[in-house]
Amino acid sequence: MTVPDLLRAELIRAAQELGAPEPVDPVLERPRDASFGDWTTNLAMVLARPMGRKPRELADAIVGRLALHDVGMRDARIAGPGFINFWAEPARVTERLRAVVADRAAYGTAGVGQGRPAVVEFVSANPTGPLHVGHGRQAALGDAIAALLAATGWRVAREFYYNDAGVQIQNLAASVQARIAETVSRPAVIPEGGYHGEYIREIAERYVAEHPGDRSGADIDRIREFAVAELRREQDRDLQAFGVRFDTYYLETSLYTDGLVDEIVATLARADHAYERDGALWLRTTAFGDDKDRVMRKRDGTFTYFVPDIAYHVTKWRRGYARAINVQGADHHSTVTRVRAGLQALGMDIPPGYPEYVLHQMVTVMRGGDEVKISKRAGSYVTVRDLIDEVGRDAVRYFFLMRRGESHLSFDIDLARTQSDENPVYYVQMAHARMSGIFRVGGIDPATVTGDGVDLSLLAAPEELALTNALLDYPALVLGAAEALEPHRVTTYLHDLAELAHRWYHRHHVLGEAPALTRARLVLARATQIVLRNGLALLGISAPERM
Repeated sequence: MTVPDLLRAELIRAAQELGAPEPVDPVLERPRDASFGDWTTNLAMVLARPMGRKPRELADAIVGRLALHDVGMRDARIAGPGFINFWAEPARVTERLRAVVADRAAYGTAGVGQGRPAVVEFVSANPTGPLHVGHGRQAALGDAIAALLAATGWRVAREFYYNDAGVQIQNLAASVQARIAETVSRPAVIPEGGYHGEYIREIAERYVAEHPGDRSGADIDRIREFAVAELRREQDRDLQAFGVRFDTYYLETSLYTDGLVDEIVATLARADHAYERDGALWLRTTAFGDDKDRVMRKRDGTFTYFVPDIAYHVTKWRRGYARAINVQGADHHSTVTRVRAGLQALGMDIPPGYPEYVLHQMVTVMRGGDEVKISKRAGSYVTVRDLIDEVGRDAVRYFFLMRRGESHLSFDIDLARTQSDENPVYYVQMAHARMSGIFRVGGIDPATVTGDGVDLSLLAAPEELALTNALLDYPALVLGAAEALEPHRVTTYLHDLAELAHRWYHRHHVLGEAPALTRARLVLARATQIVLRNGLALLGISAPERM
C-alpha cells in the first residue's frame, strides 16, 4: 500500500471508532501551498453534520486517535474550518524511490482492468480525403486513452471504422470522375458537396494511368472503388507518420453485405419499437430518453446514418467487448442518445451506457497570430500531415493532448516550433534529457542504479522532497486519468513534474558531492527519468536523451 493508502485506512479506522456512519471515504489531496503539509483532508467537515458535531472539534478527536507514525506521518494539524493537514516523515517518503527504480517501465501500471477486453474506436474518418487536424486530435486522444486503459490492466483493441458507404462516397466518386473528364479536355463539374482538393486531381490521374480502358471515366463504380482504396492508403500513411496503429479495421459496407442492418431493423420491428409513418420507418427512441422519435429508413428506402451505427455496435458486443469507448467530434453529440436507444430497444441486455463516448472540440491552427485555414493539397482544411511536417510528431501529439477534449484547442505553430521553456513539450523533454545527461557526464549506466544500500534519507532538501512526492503521485495520476478517460491530466502532471525537476537540477549538484549524497541523488535522477519517460510513452511521445 502507498503512504496515502495507509493514511486513508487509518482515517477510516479513527472515524469509525468515533461512531461515524458508513461508508467513510476520506479524500486526501496535496495542499496547493507546501506550508500546509504533504496531505490534507476535509473528512471532519464531511462527517460533522451526520455525527452532530462541530467540524474542528471532530477534527481534533480524529487526530487524537490516529497512529501517525504507523502510517509514515510525523505531524497532523487542524486548519481553517476543520481541515486536517499532515506532514510525512521525509525518510519514509524518499524510501519509496527504491520501488520506482526497481519497477522501471512498469512503474505506474495497475491491474484494475483485470485483463478484461475493451475496444477504443477513434479517427474513423470517411475515406474521402486526407486526415484533417480534427482527426489528428482524435487520433492523439484515442491512442492515449487506449494506452491509459492498457496501463491499468485492460486488454485493449484500437479500432478504425471506415464509413465507406453513403452520400459522401458517391460525391467522392463524382468528384474524381469530373477531374478525369478534364484529362480529356471536357469541362469538370464538381457536384454540390463534392471535393476540390489537389488530391482529387492526383487520384484522377492515377486512375487514368492504371485503367487505360476507361480513360473517359465512364465506370463510376470502378472509380468509386479505386478512390476509396487510394484514400484508405493515404490515411494509413498519415496515421503511420503520426505513430498511430490500429488492431482492427471495420467496414461500414460489410454491415449491409452481411445482412446485419436488415437484421437489426427487423428485430426492432418485431419488438414493436419501430413504426411506419409518412412513408418512412421510425424508431421509438422517446421510449429510451430521446426528445423525439427518429427516422430509421427514409422514403427513398435508404437508411439514416445511426442505423448502421447501431448494427456496428452490436458487432462490438457480439465480439466480446463488454466495454466500448468511442472518441468522436462534438458534432456527433446527437448520435449518443440515438445509438444507445437503438441498442436498448434490441433487448440484448446491453448496458444503458454502452458505448461510452469521449467527444472533443475542433482545432484552430494559428501562425503569426492569424488562423491558418487552407492546405494546398486538401483544398479547404489543414491536414495532420501539414502539422507533422511543420513541427514534428511529438509536438503535434502533445499540443493535441494538453487541453481537455471538450475544450476548443488553438494550435500555435510558432510556439510548437520554439526550442524554449515556453514550448511545453520541449520543456518536458528537456527535463528528461537533463536527467539523462547526469548519467552521461558521470559515465554511469542508469540501468545500474537500483537504490540498494543507498541512504535515501540524505534527500532532505525541499526541492528533493517536492520532486519525490510528485514522482510518488504518478501511479494515482495514471489511474485517475484512465478512469476519467482524460489524457490531458498526464500532460499537466508531466509539465508540473518537469518544473520540479528543472528546479532541483539547477539548485543541487549530483556529481562531485560526497559519495553517499551523490548515490542518493542518482537514485532521484533515475526515478525522475523513469517517470518522465513512462508518462511521455503513454502519450506516444519520445523521451530524448539529448536536446
